[in-house]
Parts: sequence; C-alpha cells; structure tokens
Amino acid sequence: MGRRGYWDYYHYTPAKPKEVADGIKAKSKRGAIGETWWSKRWIDVLESFNMGKRLTRGKAYARKGQVVSIDVSKGAVDAEVQGTGSEPYKVTIGLKPISEDNWARVLDVMVSKAIFAAKLLSGEMPTGIEDAFAEAGVSLFPTKKKDLETDCSCPDHANPCKHIAAVYYLLAERFDEDPFLIFKLRGRTKEEISRTLRRWRAPDAGASTAAEAEGMGAAPRATSDESVEPLDSCLDCFWEVGTSLDSFSVKPAPPAVVAAIIKGLGDAPYRVGADNISALLAKAYEVAGRRALQMASSESEPDPEDDVHG
Repeated sequence: MGRRGYWDYYHYTPAKPKEVADGIKAKSKRGAIGETWWSKRWIDVLESFNMGKRLTRGKAYARKGQVVSIDVSKGAVDAEVQGTGSEPYKVTIGLKPISEDNWARVLDVMVSKAIFAAKLLSGEMPTGIEDAFAEAGVSLFPTKKKDLETDCSCPDHANPCKHIAAVYYLLAERFDEDPFLIFKLRGRTKEEISRTLRRWRAPDAGASTAAEAEGMGAAPRATSDESVEPLDSCLDCFWEVGTSLDSFSVKPAPPAVVAAIIKGLGDAPYRVGADNISALLAKAYEVAGRRALQMASSESEPDPEDDVHG
C-alpha cells in the first residue's frame, strides 16, 4: 500500500446520509429514548445484548430523522431508513409471535387479576404484566439476541446495522404512544385482547371490574333469597333514616385507573376542535375526582372551632 493509500485508509471519513424532508424524528433530543416503563424495558433488553456502538449510531439516525416509515404487524416490523444510498434501505425486524395456546394461558392470567384487565381495557400497560407472561411460561419481550430476526438491504453486514438500530429506538417511542403494539408484535392486536377480556369478564364480572377500576372495590350483588318488603307496606316510614345508616361510612380513595370507563369505551363520534370529546371528558373526570377527594379529606378533619364553641 502506497503512502497515500495508507493515509486514506486510516483517515476515512464516513459519508453523510442523505437528508429526509419528513423523516420520523425521535422526540428525545439527548439522553435516553423512551418515557414509560415498558419502552425503557424494551431499550434495556436490547442494550443487554451487547450490540456495541451500533446502537449508539442508530440513536443518532433516529434523532436526525433518517427513518422514513415504520409499520408494525403481527411478528414483524417493516421500515424504510434513508442512508447514504439513493433510495431508502428496507429494514425488517422479526419477533416470533406467541402461540395460540400460550396466548390463551396469558389471557387467563390477565383475566384472573382485575387490575390487569381494568388497566388494559383503559389502554394502559399495567406494571407486573411480564409476570402474567411468565406464569404462562413465555416472555413478552425478547430474552436473547437471536429472538430478533433482522434484515437490512444496506451493504453493511453487521447486525444490527445503524439502520436497524434506528428503528429499534423509534419503536420505543411508538410503544410509549401505544403499548398494545408490543402485544401486536407478539401476535395479538389491541382489538383482539380487548374483545377477549370483555368477553371473559362479562356479564357477571362487568360491574365488579368497573367498580374495582374506579377504586371502589367489588360491586355488591343481590342474592336470590334476599327479602324485600313491598313498597306499600312501608309508605309511612319510607323517608325516615334507618338505623343501618349509623354505621355507614364513606372512605373515598384515588382510582386505580383514572377515568377507566371513559377510556374503556374508546373514542366518541364527536370532537371539539382537534380533541375527541372522550379525551376532554377524561380530563374533566380527573379534575372532578381530585377535587372530590380534597373536599372529602377536609370534611373528615375536625373543625378546631368545634372545641371553642362546644
């Protein structure tokens, strides 16, 4: 190798990727990517596979907006990433879907835990959800590098290349927006899971689930042998306060899932400007509930003037 060739070899400057006008840019401008516990878990799993600096270069691509498109389907992610070539590179990330039998076991565990069903039906990923998969003998997230089957049309033979790594990071932010995409990648869509949870918990468990989701405990159920006096036999005392109210007390508590019923119903067919009315109602429920708790708390505290005036 001549002197010029030697110099060029050790001082090679990588070509810059072509800019993308409307690329998908990561929301995170520095530091970690991913805001929720499940998206952070996704990144932690990937980083545990010791992929080296490839992930770091992919993060730079994600923040620069080099990813043109991302589509998540059952068991696969298809994306296009613009590199130095004239056309975007085709990226595929495969994660084997969980089998039908194992999904049935997972859903069985989910249904057995009211908080899991309540949060999932309201569009939230409950903490401890991985335990439901573990009880069924499977894993929600990949456990080893070879669980991920990847391919990129770029000339780089490394795995992952920076184009695949960029998609990895942007998937984390997609999971932030919609946690059900993780389930979809494992073989079940949001609609399929929600439909199964509703079917398994209805009709008898429906009222109980809604009550538990709102932090009220299980809804009382009437028994067949309950004796109810005819109305015409107690007209003279109908409006009187019974002795049973003497021991009645109310202890309001924050709900396990805020506005669970509204979230469970999904979007309404009405909008106010750019906002769906369901989102506005959910905020109103949250504010009203918080105010009610404050009022209940203040009313339960003794009034210092009571001691003065007797």
